[in-house]
Amino acid sequence: MSDGRARRRAGGGPNPGARDESAGRCWHAELAWLPGLGVHADVLIEASGERFSSVTPQVHSGDAPADAVRLPGLTLPGFANAHSHAFHRALRGITQAGRSTFWTWRERMYDVAERLDPDSYLALARAVYAEMALAGVSCVGEFHYLHHEPGGRAYPDPNAMGRALIQAAAAAGIRITLLDTCYLSGGLSPHGKAEPLAGAQLRFSDGDAHRWAERVEALAPDRRGMLGRHARAGVAIHSVRAVPPGEMHPVVALAQRHGAPLHVHLAEQPAENEACLAAYHFTPAQLLFNAGVLGPRTTVVHATHVSRADMDLLGGTQTFACLCPTTERDLADGLPPARELASAGCRLTVGTDSHAFIDPIEETRDIELTERLATRERGLFGADELARAATMDGHFCLGWPDAGEIVPGAWADLVTIGFDSPRLAGAVAATALQSVIFAGSAADVRNVVISGRDVVRDGRHLLVTDVPAALAAAVAAVTGRPADA
Repeated sequence: MSDGRARRRAGGGPNPGARDESAGRCWHAELAWLPGLGVHADVLIEASGERFSSVTPQVHSGDAPADAVRLPGLTLPGFANAHSHAFHRALRGITQAGRSTFWTWRERMYDVAERLDPDSYLALARAVYAEMALAGVSCVGEFHYLHHEPGGRAYPDPNAMGRALIQAAAAAGIRITLLDTCYLSGGLSPHGKAEPLAGAQLRFSDGDAHRWAERVEALAPDRRGMLGRHARAGVAIHSVRAVPPGEMHPVVALAQRHGAPLHVHLAEQPAENEACLAAYHFTPAQLLFNAGVLGPRTTVVHATHVSRADMDLLGGTQTFACLCPTTERDLADGLPPARELASAGCRLTVGTDSHAFIDPIEETRDIELTERLATRERGLFGADELARAATMDGHFCLGWPDAGEIVPGAWADLVTIGFDSPRLAGAVAATALQSVIFAGSAADVRNVVISGRDVVRDGRHLLVTDVPAALAAAVAAVTGRPADA
């Protein structure tokens, strides 16, 4: 958005001293980041219901309405967590003993997947989403493939697990895009042979893509793709390992029918690339392009091991790339070519994926910091570009293009970062965004507003009163470990 357009959208509000009763609520931010305009001081932000109605910078605190909520520190749009597997949160810490690989970690993940049912998944996801809200997340993209009972039999409601996630998001006060995932085979052997589903993977599969699509349609998204006021339908292809190219078309067709976002894991491990070349004689990116998967509604997740030609395909089709740096480093995946992807034309977003950490600020700055390690250069990504990845572009790739900006008409989502911690003490207005992105953390989040409603106040979640206790109990229930062990 050009500066002129942004300025027109940000200004033009009512007389800052007069209270517009239709606005419903208002906040006075000490500092606010307004995309296209940068950081401004003394910003009066008003909302009517779930949407911003007016944004007016340079309103002296004495001129703000008496009922304006004061927001000391830096206020940004809510963060979008573009890639989540909620149940992976149960693995935090317990997979760190001894040497291992991505593939051995995956076996531990399958152990947790075997234990979950709709009730335990609801409890775990509610706690995980509450942890996200405490970190400033207003919307999550849940990459959901745990569909059926152990052994693969459908629940009486075939979408019971997906509905549990939608309910969990509502209970935690955040919005969700349910990225219902097609998962049909157990993987590809090193020689490119499709492997059968086994163990926990049987819970992931609908048998074929047409039956997957029938189950997804039973979620009954409306004509705008909505599953509720806070929930949107999305779709996903797990990976080229799990969905043969001949089964991808029904997924693409359903995305087109509902205008839904489409996500897919891509090139997270070199072994995936090697097996794909052996099976199909194409790289994963080339295979997805040939199947009609790539495009401006599509997001590839990780893109860690992509070639220059792959990046040209991704950028040329305006495909988003979601990076998950804390998971990628935790699983020893490698360093994604972030700057090259962005330069090729991919808009970058971030996700906490396995939830080794839940900290969108950490994920965002790691895009730049991993580039420094790879290139031995600094400043390849500026703070504004990184903030866009965590806000505007993240929401856009989840199907919420009218979120992630503090402008009239956008969803009324705010996250306020306090400057009262040792990490951010001494931050000044001129470099406030740089201070937050490169030195702040989820622990510095003080207040979160989602869809016009307070969800976090003074660092406390208002809907889940004891988030650590909720997490401990939910994790214990699905790992078999006592909560106090």
